Amino acid sequence: MAQLSPSLASAPPAHWHVAILLCTYQGEAYLAEQLDSIAAQTHPHWTLWVSDDGSSDGTTRILEHYQRRWGRQRLRLRLGPQRGFAANFNSLLADADIQADAFALADQDDIWHADKLARAVAWLATAAAEAPSLYAARTRLVDAKGFPIGLSPPCRAPGFANALVQNIASGNTMVLNAAARRRLVEAGLPEVGLHDWWCYLWISGIGGLVYFDPDPCLDYRQHGGNQIGMRAGWSSIWPRVKRLWQGQHRQHLDSQLNALQARQAWLTPSHRQQLQCFQAARRQRALARLYGFWRAGVYRQSRLGQWALYVAAILNKS
Repeated sequence: MAQLSPSLASAPPAHWHVAILLCTYQGEAYLAEQLDSIAAQTHPHWTLWVSDDGSSDGTTRILEHYQRRWGRQRLRLRLGPQRGFAANFNSLLADADIQADAFALADQDDIWHADKLARAVAWLATAAAEAPSLYAARTRLVDAKGFPIGLSPPCRAPGFANALVQNIASGNTMVLNAAARRRLVEAGLPEVGLHDWWCYLWISGIGGLVYFDPDPCLDYRQHGGNQIGMRAGWSSIWPRVKRLWQGQHRQHLDSQLNALQARQAWLTPSHRQQLQCFQAARRQRALARLYGFWRAGVYRQSRLGQWALYVAAILNKS
């Protein structure tokens, strides 16, 4: 296998080439609208790499139609490993044939805003080429028909202490520079259920740069086929409480932390110490767990979320 390029980003940001990584499965309902929004990007230098995981609907037919329109150099098709979404995503991110200055993750049912890539590349270009850097952004929530229904929550400063207990970097908004992609792949990509959370956790943990754009970069479609959706306002609270009470949050957290523990030698010394402190706290009981969470400095983005984290600590649900 060819080696991953350490960095291609010697050109001005307007000339950066972006590899768009799109995983598809049974996506015929909204795929064409997403592809049209990609074609409308003001940043013109991109190639779309698609890994389809064995769709039996019209997904591949749509992709082949756009490939004929755009050309095979513009749209590259791959057959996914058919082991679930995480494995499919990892297969694209680790493909050494895909070389670019930046790597944009994409979902099959969103609608990108025209300046999405331009804004991401403009920020990434401010970082040193060797500094692993991750761009993420807020989203505008739309219903199945594309009508706006709200915005995803605003976020304060991202960081490792936040990433240990919460993901704020939605994969469909995420753009990585070449250094971030290389560091993710070199450490081995775990097949955790939430790949975007892993990217946020890993890049922040190794001392990379993470930026959360407060302005929406895409329309995030909420519909029954979403593997993981995002509701607006107070309607989002009950589903989160339910997942917390049923132990789903703890399962996801266990998966992320187990993968991180196996790679802790890559973390910065301070972040490695923080991970160990947090892991020790999770093994305690009730009030000792609560004190340990506070001592580890982990935090969620909102005051309500922080209180929920502390309650979960006492109840051994986090």
